[in-house]
Amino acid sequence: MSESEAESSIQECSDCVAPAEAFSIVANETRLSILEALWRAEERPVRFSRLREMVGMRDSAQFNYHLGKLTDQFVRRTDDGYDLRHAGTKVVQAVLAGSFNEHPHVEPFPVEGSCLWCGGPVEARYDDEMLAVVCTDCERRHGKYSFPPGGLNDRTDEEIARAFDQRVRHLHCLAADGVCPECSGRMETVLVSEGDCCLGDGLRADHVCAQCNHRLCSAVGLRLLDQSDVVAFHRDHGIDLGVTPYWTLDWCVSDEAVTVLETDPWRVEVAITLDGETLRVTMDGDLRVLGVER
Repeated sequence: MSESEAESSIQECSDCVAPAEAFSIVANETRLSILEALWRAEERPVRFSRLREMVGMRDSAQFNYHLGKLTDQFVRRTDDGYDLRHAGTKVVQAVLAGSFNEHPHVEPFPVEGSCLWCGGPVEARYDDEMLAVVCTDCERRHGKYSFPPGGLNDRTDEEIARAFDQRVRHLHCLAADGVCPECSGRMETVLVSEGDCCLGDGLRADHVCAQCNHRLCSAVGLRLLDQSDVVAFHRDHGIDLGVTPYWTLDWCVSDEAVTVLETDPWRVEVAITLDGETLRVTMDGDLRVLGVER
């Protein structure tokens, strides 16, 4: 990120609605109700009269005033009625995710697997919209990633753990492909050989968005969870990677299976061993697979 980008403010805007104004538009119960009604509508666009009925507002003039405030930025007006714009959908989804108004407390609960360092039991701990898998004996962390409060609703502990595993896979798949999972901006991958992050001191992959500065870090091997050769290798050994929690796989959590072959440019090898057979995957600094040897 350049110095000018680092000094810019999120309130700076050209050729768009000022962020402060945009937030003030939706800071109203009636307008939020309109967005929710459109979001829940079985068919869109929705006619004015039908939309007013769904919101439950009798005063047509007042309803038209609030709908007008939303139109163009959050709501699209068409010949057939009203529909949500992407911004309107994001507002509703953010509220449903609980990011703005929910701060749940969740007691730690045991999850599948054992600590890859000491063999002790591992548990999930939830705090401040972040879920971490941690060893209860040595306190080594097997990953810590965002998990919106809405993801806890109507789920058992086992279902939360499964959803978290799938979310981590999704986040890193996007990041490694150069797409920020938060804003869809350009995500850049950098290999780092020292420093404290989700792995402690050791080789890791840092994914940083050039637009919103969103960051993810992981073991290098996590990128390979859906790689065809790796999936086939595990399948041949009776393991379905699609349902195996990432934190139970040493090459997804630590750098013990990684050998640095070169640093300029980066070239690393991930060695995955099952039943005495080893699969070696070579990747570059952007985590692109260069070769596979079995």
